[in-house]
Amino acid sequence: MPLQISKETRALARQAEDDLREQFDRVDQVAQANAEKVLDAFQTHRVSESYFAGTTGYGYDDLGRDKLEEIYAQIFHTEDALVRIQFINGTHAITCALFGALKPGETLLYAVGAPYDTIQSAIGIVGNAPGSLKSYGIGYRQVELTADEKPDLAAIARTVGEDPTIKAVMIQRSRGYATRASLSVAEIGAICDAVHGVRRDLAILVDNCYGEFVETLEPTQVGADLVVGSLIKNPGGGLAPTGGYLAGRHDLVEAASMRLSVPGIGKEGGCSLGNNRNLYQGLFLAPHTAAQAVKTALFAARMMELLGYRTDPASTQTRHDIIQMIHFGAPEALKKFCKGIQMGAPVDSYVTPEPWDMPGYDTPVIMAAGSFIQGASIELSADGPMREPYTAYLQGGLTYESGKLGILLAVEALRS
Repeated sequence: MPLQISKETRALARQAEDDLREQFDRVDQVAQANAEKVLDAFQTHRVSESYFAGTTGYGYDDLGRDKLEEIYAQIFHTEDALVRIQFINGTHAITCALFGALKPGETLLYAVGAPYDTIQSAIGIVGNAPGSLKSYGIGYRQVELTADEKPDLAAIARTVGEDPTIKAVMIQRSRGYATRASLSVAEIGAICDAVHGVRRDLAILVDNCYGEFVETLEPTQVGADLVVGSLIKNPGGGLAPTGGYLAGRHDLVEAASMRLSVPGIGKEGGCSLGNNRNLYQGLFLAPHTAAQAVKTALFAARMMELLGYRTDPASTQTRHDIIQMIHFGAPEALKKFCKGIQMGAPVDSYVTPEPWDMPGYDTPVIMAAGSFIQGASIELSADGPMREPYTAYLQGGLTYESGKLGILLAVEALRS
């Protein structure tokens, strides 16, 4: 049976696409530049069929895994990288990076306000969770945003200058469930300059989730010492079945690898279980796939604006990650939108999402995600906490065409 999309909604879609032609052209230019960067890295490292063979057990001498890490290091302009299926999510990779960069008695500084929910429990802000940074005697501070929700560069510089126990500064590129704008690479560079202008000894780490390949530069090209992310978001291209990555200074990558495995083994162990081909192919597709997600976000923003909803970022704004916020102002509208997104999924389209007490969050969360890879945020999904202002956080879309259909079905659900 054909998808039930009204003539009125299809007409609105045509108007939205006409309004977005200039934005779409800009996205295509970024994708072209990033595709060239990735292809150059593949050719430089002479990728061949032999790299796709997997290992089992200890995973020693996994050529494909090790070469993939060299490719990541080239793409991110870093000394080293760690790309492993053993990371269960981005939070896991970030926590390993933090444990590696900090020792008991030292302090972590979050530079742009509080981190998102699941990181708060990993750090120990919420309940001083067993195994959190605080439980191991690592301190925590944060610098709040300015009144207009921008990084407070002066306060960041002042804080690192007055507290010698601060040894690592964390920058969260995306907004999580906050209302502030996602950070551009240029803004991240300004924070790095503010920190390193006072103290060169500090390690600057960037939670790069949702931001890879959305711009032509990455944070490690503007002063960050380490970037961390998930393979089931942008860099996995929709094919990585699980995993995460770090890229940056050799000492920071090595220390994180010791937290992922054990001291003395670090990067040397960790089998790939036949997943190398998917990780290589996913990375190759990543610039294009990220562009499809950005186009889907732009289309969603324009459609919702035409219907009278407030969006952030607006459809006219340049993108720094793949996330689109849509403010519904009421719980039922948020539920209907998520139901429509679920109806547009290739997997579990018949399921009706309902709010639930999701691990790591302090309020019920509704999540629409009919994805081939469980929890893959590069595939079309929408979620949001059931609290004011009842905002949907939309991300993904493996192809613009399928992402567009998901948005159209969400519009139909809102109008029902």
